[in-house]
Amino acid sequence: MLTPISDRRYLIPFRSQLLPAIFADTLVIGSGVAGLRAALAAAEHGEVIVVAKDDLEKTNTAWAQGGIAAVLAPDDTAEEHIADTLAAGAGLCVDDTVRTLVAEGPREVEHLIALGMRFDRDAGGDLALTREGGHARRRIVHTDGDATGRELSRALLAACRAHPRIRLFDRCFALDLLTAGTAARGDDRVLGAITHHPKYGLQIIWARSTVLASGGIGQLWRETTNSRIATGDGIAMAWRAGASVADLEFAQFHPTALYVAGAGRSLISEAVRGEGAHLVDKAGRRFMEGRHPLAELAPRDVVSRGIVEHLAQTQEPNVFLDARGLGTDGFRARFPGLFDLLKGYGIDPGSALIPVMPAAHYTIGGVWTDLDGRTDVPGLFAAGEAACNGLHGANRLASNSLLEGLVFGRRAGLAAATADGAIRGDIRINSDIRPSDKGELDLVDVRSSLRSAMWRNVGIVRTGNRLADALDMIHFWCRYSLDKIFDDLGGWEIQNMLSCAALVTAAARTREESRGTHTRTDFPQTRPEQSHHRVFRVGRADKLVPVAPAPRPSGRAPVAAT
Repeated sequence: MLTPISDRRYLIPFRSQLLPAIFADTLVIGSGVAGLRAALAAAEHGEVIVVAKDDLEKTNTAWAQGGIAAVLAPDDTAEEHIADTLAAGAGLCVDDTVRTLVAEGPREVEHLIALGMRFDRDAGGDLALTREGGHARRRIVHTDGDATGRELSRALLAACRAHPRIRLFDRCFALDLLTAGTAARGDDRVLGAITHHPKYGLQIIWARSTVLASGGIGQLWRETTNSRIATGDGIAMAWRAGASVADLEFAQFHPTALYVAGAGRSLISEAVRGEGAHLVDKAGRRFMEGRHPLAELAPRDVVSRGIVEHLAQTQEPNVFLDARGLGTDGFRARFPGLFDLLKGYGIDPGSALIPVMPAAHYTIGGVWTDLDGRTDVPGLFAAGEAACNGLHGANRLASNSLLEGLVFGRRAGLAAATADGAIRGDIRINSDIRPSDKGELDLVDVRSSLRSAMWRNVGIVRTGNRLADALDMIHFWCRYSLDKIFDDLGGWEIQNMLSCAALVTAAARTREESRGTHTRTDFPQTRPEQSHHRVFRVGRADKLVPVAPAPRPSGRAPVAAT
């Protein structure tokens, strides 16, 4: 059962204020790869506003070290990329979504080059391609070895800043979606969002269509490679607005995050293993050999579980990445950013082992959409890590995520800009929230306790009893946090995190099997009868949507379900 969540429409009181209003044809929430690509596509047909929770550059996209997977080499084929994606997805990928990604991927890389994005090239001037876990071929393009995301963000932001129809608002936090109509009758519609800026305060952005591209939920877990702003705001907003969410039990944990006392869990790119680095234990033994034919280059869920199981056997705090075969100069030339990061901690990867352990990295589930980003609430679209269109199935193939943001960000932006609907500004906003009479909790403590509970009980390895206990804890924190009125970022974030944590844990509890990134010790086998996407919506029990054919949101009615 899902945690009770307040049925109030908006998180904040207006205290009879006359809020300033801004109008746009398309509102995009998020300034990562999916949001910026959506904005560029939408701007072909009208005015666009992009709102970013923090600085425009502070996104998981900008942090991405890995590259962009696309079929560009003469010895590679679309069918091989499709096969690798389907294999990683453990039977839950939607075939037409995968084929769309692979077919449109090369064109998106060409578009980036036209925008001025730099890619690493070989001595002959051709794009330099590398290989990552789960890929049978070298098909990953990258920039400066390990700074693809930073250059991708720069190129897309430059294009958006230069576009006369795009306005960029930084440090503008989207608190909630504005809706009108009655969800029970199926005529509810998203009309924009309520935002808060530290300088300008509360304001309303009215839009004909809204695209959620706000990223994932990595901050739910104590150990994560995600930026601090990845608190599931978009997924929680969509949930409150009545949109369906799916597959949130599947969260990918990256096998190799830097494990140094007092340091953040900085990502050590999969490309390091692609270039020949091995995972070893304290004794120098390659423990992934024998666990999977690809050893260290197996899909991430396999490698992460292998590390956790090995640590449980050895009682060691971490394992190591052995990249000494590259040498100091070779590592510095191929991964200059990582080399500088490690140097700051006194580690020379050319002569010393790199301490690593898994950390929460990527949200596979999200707001349930079709191939054009449509949700089951008219006027609302979603793309990127905040969305779920069945691409990744139960486990994401490395470097498909940046490509996903490009391909499906463009499709969502185009669909949003050409959707039916009018910009409204004549609707009275009802925000009648009664003050809570329940006790107070310290939000810092709640956030810390929630993240620890999720790491211990809803992490890489799960079991039914622990999931039930975690849900009880989340219910308790919800009772004393979701009923409160907050006027600050921390309060709004914890409400969103609690909503998402409840959804993740409930979804994990209902999936009684092990598949992809979701491992249940009490249900260790993959069960063919559970080859379904699990879709949740406010006020409904979970629905099971078969993989093929997979009913999709129409933008007019709730998702069809079995």
